Amino acid sequence: MIILRTTGQRTLAKLNAFDFIVTVAIGSAFASFILSSNTTVVDGITAMGALVGLQLMVSWLTVRSDFVKKIIKNEPRLLYYNGQYIMGNMKKVRMIKEEIEQSVRLQGYLKVEDVNAVILETDGRLSIISTVSEDENELPYWEQMQKDIK
Repeated sequence: MIILRTTGQRTLAKLNAFDFIVTVAIGSAFASFILSSNTTVVDGITAMGALVGLQLMVSWLTVRSDFVKKIIKNEPRLLYYNGQYIMGNMKKVRMIKEEIEQSVRLQGYLKVEDVNAVILETDGRLSIISTVSEDENELPYWEQMQKDIK
C-alpha cells in the first residue's frame, strides 16, 4: 500500500507500457522478496525502491520534456474517418477491422458507417466520435490526423 501511495495515481490508472512494466517488476520483486530465502530484507527494499524511483524519475521527466514524452507515450491514432479505414495506422497498431467494428457496437452503434471517426487513444481505448463539429480542427492532434487521411 505504501508503494502505491508513493507512486501516485498513475499506478492505479490506465497504464502506458512503461508504467505497466514497472508495476509488474515491482510485483515480481516483492514476490521474490517474500518467497525467496536467499533474498535479504535490504535487497528487497532496495529493488522496490529502485523501481519506484525509476518510475517517479521517468514520470517527472515525461511531464517536463517533450523528447522523453515522445519516447514513453504514444500519440492518438485515427483508425477510421468518414467511411474510410485508415489502413496505414491500423497496420502500425496491429488492429483489424473487426476489432474496430466491435468497439463501435459496444458503444451502441449498429455499424461503423454510423460513426464519423474512431481514434485509438494513448491508453489503448478506442474513442468513437459520432459527430464531428463544424470546426474539425477542434479535435486533438487534428493536424497529424489529417496527414493520416491522405
